[in-house]
Amino acid sequence: MNTIPSVALLIETSREYARGLLRGIASYHKKHGPWSMYFEPHGLQDSPPEWLKGWKGDGILVRINDQQMADAVIETGIPAVDVRGAFANLDVPFIGVDNRPVSALAFKHLRDCGLRNFAFCGTPRGENRNQDRRCDYFVDLAEQEGFCCSVFTGNGHKHSLIEWESLLEDISEWLKHLPKPVGIMTCHDDRGQQVLDACRRAGYQVPDEVAVIGVDNDPMLCNLCNPPLTSIDVYPSRIGFEAAAQLNKAMSGESLPSDPLLLGPPRGIAARQSTNMLTVEDEEVSLAIKYIRENAVKGIRVNEVLATSKKSPSTLERRIKKALGRTIKAEITRVRISHAKLLLCETDLRVYQVATRTGFNEAKYFCDVFRKKEGLTAIEFRNKFRDHV
Repeated sequence: MNTIPSVALLIETSREYARGLLRGIASYHKKHGPWSMYFEPHGLQDSPPEWLKGWKGDGILVRINDQQMADAVIETGIPAVDVRGAFANLDVPFIGVDNRPVSALAFKHLRDCGLRNFAFCGTPRGENRNQDRRCDYFVDLAEQEGFCCSVFTGNGHKHSLIEWESLLEDISEWLKHLPKPVGIMTCHDDRGQQVLDACRRAGYQVPDEVAVIGVDNDPMLCNLCNPPLTSIDVYPSRIGFEAAAQLNKAMSGESLPSDPLLLGPPRGIAARQSTNMLTVEDEEVSLAIKYIRENAVKGIRVNEVLATSKKSPSTLERRIKKALGRTIKAEITRVRISHAKLLLCETDLRVYQVATRTGFNEAKYFCDVFRKKEGLTAIEFRNKFRDHV
């Protein structure tokens, strides 16, 4: 191997997951480099670059999306690591997401919303084995709890407007046959956006009738959705970092394991409006909880929540605690902290500004509460999600 290894990065930049991989690779490079990087922005479905055929580098980190790319990488004879895992039985080591805890986190989140009907919206079987597993794990979890789980797999990638419209019509038709309210996990955020669009076209209220959670937590896409999409952060930078570490071993002559290296658990859930609901049969309790979730960040107090109901304060407090498993004050705090976590991850607001925007009167009190609830300071939490390894 050369003094400074030459490494090709065949990873697209069009998705947050792939950009997360690149951040992890950059972090490894910063700590354990230097490497000479061969990188040019491209899409996942692009053909292998022309220069790859005669390239005399030392290693390749790649997202293999089709047989053409697989053949091109293998034919170089250069050590490579795949960070997509769409195909089985490739002679290229794979490092990726352990989807079992991803599906478990999605199911628990929807179950905690009080939902009893579940569904999964994915891509055609065989198109991506990781997404197939994500689906299978979610269905298994629902069935283990005694619930049925409908599955929609669509008809593959949609590139033209006509195909896109056809897919949305298919999803809309599928939605019509689901019992409501229903919690839907989607295989990734792209599919989540499509489900939300189909709900709007079909006239279903999100999240009251259909709650949706995606995977990959692409902030731009999730916040373009209407309403904003809840999503699971699978920590792709950790995968990129470990893939770079494994490639470094391979470039040094070590043999890598043939079995996939699956990393977990996910980093957490970015809870947005698409799952901001709770199924409660008691109408006054439901209205009070809705009031909390719509107004907690405005600095409301417990007595304002109690004033929304004709029930006695003690009765309402008791029934809300039974429905949620926590007091009114605790629910107000939970909603505020949840919103604060999004602001810390997705904006550059100072901590005192986050405190103000989430209903806390004092920044110090916010910091104390945040640390108690999350086990991290607000700055540590921000760095955990932004400094990706």
